[in-house]
Amino acid sequence: MAKILITYYSRSGNTAKMAELVAEGARKVKGAETIIKKVEDTDAESLTDYDALLAGSPTYYGQMAAQVKDLFDRSVVLHGQLEGKVGGAFTSAANLGGGNETTILSILQAMLIHGMIVQGTSQRDHYGPVAIGAPDDRAIGECRKLGRNVAELAVRLHG
Repeated sequence: MAKILITYYSRSGNTAKMAELVAEGARKVKGAETIIKKVEDTDAESLTDYDALLAGSPTYYGQMAAQVKDLFDRSVVLHGQLEGKVGGAFTSAANLGGGNETTILSILQAMLIHGMIVQGTSQRDHYGPVAIGAPDDRAIGECRKLGRNVAELAVRLHG
């Protein structure tokens, strides 16, 4: 059984909605167990307990929120121990062109430095789902697809 952690920070509730949608997609995958936690309730040392990590953040000045960055900063004690685990990211933002993709890339960079495996997609939201405000139909589908894709890869690699 592959264990999937979805952790997020949300001030407005939009990123929290996205986390639930990502979980919906992951829960459709046979052999995957999915857990959702707010980032402030996520212990960095527990990241080694999971086969996949999905992180969500609002877009703040084109970067992940400080609360999400803090989790990755605290995870430095695990350097090398997350190697081969699957990663993915999602973000919500106030407007188009407001740093959405750079926010996702900031999360993915931290995951890649940990040696995690990140699967992109050739269709739509290449790096990870983006919502402008509350998730619309497009973002809903992209969130579910991310959850499914990461869970399927985690099951193939670790299940």
